[in-house]
Amino acid sequence: MTFLHWSYEPSVVQALLPDGFEADTFDGRAWVGMTPFVMSDFRLGPIRGVPGLSTFPETNVRTYARGPDGRDGLWFFSLEAASLPLVVGASTLYGVPYRWAAMGVDRGDTVRYRSRRRVGAPLGHDITVRVGEPDHHPAPLDDWLTGRWRAWTRIAGRRCAVPVHHEPWPLWHATVVDLHQSLLPAAGLPEPHGPPRVRHSPGVHSRLGLPRPV
Repeated sequence: MTFLHWSYEPSVVQALLPDGFEADTFDGRAWVGMTPFVMSDFRLGPIRGVPGLSTFPETNVRTYARGPDGRDGLWFFSLEAASLPLVVGASTLYGVPYRWAAMGVDRGDTVRYRSRRRVGAPLGHDITVRVGEPDHHPAPLDDWLTGRWRAWTRIAGRRCAVPVHHEPWPLWHATVVDLHQSLLPAAGLPEPHGPPRVRHSPGVHSRLGLPRPV
């Protein structure tokens, strides 16, 4: 998984959040992340993953918000996934904006993530990063950006929280080799100024709970 983050004025992010949610900030700045990764061994509860269907690429565009109860969490602007069953199932169960996409991840001296939506406008990205050394002492900002334990959503007009459980992300330094994307403008965000803040991770074991009304 690679974390790419850009900072924005809080008012820019606030304008894209629904009523009842407030842009979360770090040192007065709001942040938007693009996180391409590979979902591995996806399963629903105790049901075993289906070979050929349980491992696939995904990319999320997200920001950080506080809900009506004051707690912090993730707000997703879009989620691209190469798995049609996940797109249909998660969109229905969690009310999040999944999009079916043709995606690929190539690993070598660099890691290249490619995505292109299969339906509608051909939005997507082509991102190549070079992974460096482990970051044994992550900055407070990196802990803030990656340490989130719930996601916000709306289901049938009701505000809900989805609990997220995982160990802290082990982080590696990384640099962008090439970056082309059309997902931030599609979310209503202006083009960011400057390069993103980048970190890479070999991954964690993650579990999502059921949505709960807030």
